[in-house]
Amino acid sequence: MSAAYLISLALQASSPQPASDPPPEQAKQPASDQPQDQDSAPPPVDNGVIQGRRRPGYVEPLPPPVTQDNPGAVRAPPPEAFPTDQIPVPDRWRLIQSLGLVTEHWNDPYNQNTLKGDRPIDRAKVPWLPIKGDDWFFTLNAVSDSVFEPRTFPIPVGVQTTHRPHSIDVFGKDASYFASQTFIVGAALTKGSTAFKPPEIEYKLTLAFNFNYANVPEKRVLDVRPTEPTHRFDEFIGVQEAFVDYHIRNVSARYDFDSVRVGIQPFQSDFRGFLFNDEQLGVRLFGDRDDNRFQYNLAAFWRLEKDTNSGLNAVLQSPRDDWVFVANAYRQDFLIPALTSQVTLVYNRNREGNSIHIDTNGFPVRPALIGNLRGRDYDVFYLGYNADGHIGRLNLTASVYGALGQDRNSIFTSRPANIRAFFAAAELSYDHNWMRFRLSGAYASGDGHPYDNTETGFDAIVENPVFAGADTSYWIRQAIPFAGGGRVISISGRNGMLNDLRSSKDEGQSNFNNPGSELVGAGADFDVLPQLRVSANANHLWFENTQVLQTLRNEGSIPRDIGWDLSAAAIYRPKATQNIVARLSAAALVAGSGFRDLFDSVERNRTYVSILANVIVTY
Repeated sequence: MSAAYLISLALQASSPQPASDPPPEQAKQPASDQPQDQDSAPPPVDNGVIQGRRRPGYVEPLPPPVTQDNPGAVRAPPPEAFPTDQIPVPDRWRLIQSLGLVTEHWNDPYNQNTLKGDRPIDRAKVPWLPIKGDDWFFTLNAVSDSVFEPRTFPIPVGVQTTHRPHSIDVFGKDASYFASQTFIVGAALTKGSTAFKPPEIEYKLTLAFNFNYANVPEKRVLDVRPTEPTHRFDEFIGVQEAFVDYHIRNVSARYDFDSVRVGIQPFQSDFRGFLFNDEQLGVRLFGDRDDNRFQYNLAAFWRLEKDTNSGLNAVLQSPRDDWVFVANAYRQDFLIPALTSQVTLVYNRNREGNSIHIDTNGFPVRPALIGNLRGRDYDVFYLGYNADGHIGRLNLTASVYGALGQDRNSIFTSRPANIRAFFAAAELSYDHNWMRFRLSGAYASGDGHPYDNTETGFDAIVENPVFAGADTSYWIRQAIPFAGGGRVISISGRNGMLNDLRSSKDEGQSNFNNPGSELVGAGADFDVLPQLRVSANANHLWFENTQVLQTLRNEGSIPRDIGWDLSAAAIYRPKATQNIVARLSAAALVAGSGFRDLFDSVERNRTYVSILANVIVTY
């Protein structure tokens, strides 16, 4: 074939061709079937605001049906063509072991293990268990939580005596350390395949064994008796869970359900634990609807006494005359897609005004030794809205609470007072590759007029916030004593954010005559390795109003500035799982003018520090 011939073929292919007449079918097509004008066509449907998510209520059209035209294909053999010596295996969980692919060991937390609920109980091997039917699972878990914590904080000198002769200052040395070892052992017996539906019934028991040691430089910090030494070793056994969970009914084909749980059980009233986060004796009705997009709780809790040094439930003591009633509801993708909204109503009924409670170390905690030193009854309603999710690339957690009620005996006037307090907190974060950047803000109203008939200082029931650095933060982790304005009173409690002037977060009563709190902070998390995360936080803290502090301390002016709370932490998971987690953190409070006005020490420190070493091993 010549080159000239190839060139002529190429020119013919590239030359324009005359338009051909339309086929007869197209020419006869009625005008109504012709494509409509662009302006009259319906707008395209936006299938998702966020990539990978479908707009609520939109149902995509089905794809065209799949047809098969395969003449000569061989039909599947009839059932009688298969051998009849095969029978179904009812225990599908042990197929892998029967094939020799997995060998079960009781101490293996990673592969299939009957002791951690991966396989049902073989009733033939445990005939003594009072169970009937199939699909019973046993789950055993064990946790070792080790803590070592050196810290400095303002420590007042004992009234009767001091550990150091010739020490006559109001505040003494501030260095101390604390060590704690907790073993948690839990067991649950559950009926039902819980991978896709709730358990039919569950029995659960969890015990905690705590050993703790504290060493401080001053007398009457660890014990009310000045003859006791400045160090203490203590141990305690607490019952943290003991409940029965009963499945009442399913209400849909997708296992929307109603269940009831009775006994000592954990409960958290909001996403971050701002209001009520505890393990208490109660009755809880809960369930979901609309394919789990709607959830609800109706609960009543009778608060148990706590051990002073461990914080565990003291079930051998009579429960408190303190009740918490909760009603809340969750809705996914409300108000916007990818955001879960929660509305909650909590009622706290306290009738401990005529009782006296002394803690394990001999200090009175009810009534609190502040103000008129008299007992109090109160009724408080908390109405709140909480949100958790993300808006596009921004992660969001937010809470808003209003507290309304009545205090039967104000600590300043000895008269009934109305409770009108407010709380708000929000945390925004942004993820970029292996980094997360956070902004936090919180506001709790304070009482600016102690002697009127309205208490406007916000206080929670039992707070344990996961917020602004959580227990890595100095202010949240440490309890700061309020010396000179009340005995055995803390400005803020351990593992708490609110400046509420309580005798104890666990054993004391809520106090709505307080200076309030303000926090603005920033932080970042860096996943340096799959096993290693490094975090840093910087928070600035203020009192919302210092009038209560001025009245109790008999001072004319106290600045609002608490100072800067700076912290950093490293979390290491050697197996890249939650079975072994080691954490080392350090925090410092750079005291502001308000904190320095309230506190001092022999060393005249303006910076207080804490170090937290924590190792958690879980089976």
